[in-house]
Amino acid sequence: MDYLLQILPVMWTGVKVTLSLFAVTLLLSIPLGLILALMRLSKIKILDYTVNAYIWLMRGTPLMLQLFFVYFALPAIDIRLEKFPTAVVAFSLNYAAYFAEIFRGGIQSVGKGQYEAAKTLGMNYSQTMRRIVLPQMWKKILPPLSNETITLVKDTSLVYVLALQDVMKITFQIVYREFSVTPFVVAAAFYLIMTLILTWAFQKMERRYARYDD
Repeated sequence: MDYLLQILPVMWTGVKVTLSLFAVTLLLSIPLGLILALMRLSKIKILDYTVNAYIWLMRGTPLMLQLFFVYFALPAIDIRLEKFPTAVVAFSLNYAAYFAEIFRGGIQSVGKGQYEAAKTLGMNYSQTMRRIVLPQMWKKILPPLSNETITLVKDTSLVYVLALQDVMKITFQIVYREFSVTPFVVAAAFYLIMTLILTWAFQKMERRYARYDD
């Protein structure tokens, strides 16, 4: 117990970095994903093709490779980022692609009759999306959005390759220094708790929206 109390403050510094990366990535990638989804559904073919190519690239290459590209390749064109901004950029661009496909599927699942009814009421495209389509889309995409968000929590561990002092990097440092597996147990507990909280939050939202279906 004494050893656990000794390492917890050190590991907490890494937890804060991990939580910050998770929160900022979610804050940026969800609206970006929605914008990409709307562009993907646009009648302007060049937007559709461009976003489709972007999504294919982001989903078809490993996130770790994208991290390395942002950190090591961008300086070649005089774009230099610190470790945390590098992680934010790579994670946000990557997860925006996944969220875009989730949003696109949710928008397309809304029946065409909803659009026709909105048009009859005199709504333009923006009003139709904001008042009719997006609220219905939201409740439809909660399960896949939950899965992707939980995956994001676990994927934050990849930033250890940048030597960013997240929870996994600090865990490895303690393990290598003190030859104890206890830090691994603590790190696992952190990820499990985060997953539990997110699962509970999304299930609560699903139950809330399910009431409107009754």
